[in-house]
Amino acid sequence: MKVAECMSRDVQIVKPDQPIQEAAQFMLRTDSGSMPVCDGDRLVGMVTDRDIAVRAVAQGRGPDTPVREAMSDSVEYCYEDDDVEQVAMKMSDSQVRRFPVLSREKKLVGIVSLGDISRSDTGDAANVALGGITDPGGQHDQSTEPHARTD
Repeated sequence: MKVAECMSRDVQIVKPDQPIQEAAQFMLRTDSGSMPVCDGDRLVGMVTDRDIAVRAVAQGRGPDTPVREAMSDSVEYCYEDDDVEQVAMKMSDSQVRRFPVLSREKKLVGIVSLGDISRSDTGDAANVALGGITDPGGQHDQSTEPHARTD
């Protein structure tokens, strides 16, 4: 099965010069944690709720900060004619739940999520991707936290 058969074509984008507050408001309305950043019809980045919190707010930047200052500009993506299984493995390797989908002319044509893949005929591919996405990032030691339990 090809990505084009299960992706969402109704993609909302944000422009690099829009304020991060507008991106955050869109994410709130759509219950989404990320959105593509496009300059015209060219994908130039992705901005996530974490980008806004960690790259902008934590550094003291305000709501009028342009998206370009908070976005990730190295973006993992796939093509609409890629196989779903291949994309699921790519999601697993990258540990992301959504990929922008491009035409071979490099124009944004959709977005594919783990949910889209799980509802496809190749739902097993979603299990593979989810396994990689949810792999722990390393040992976590909370004993130095101020409110850690010692009992």
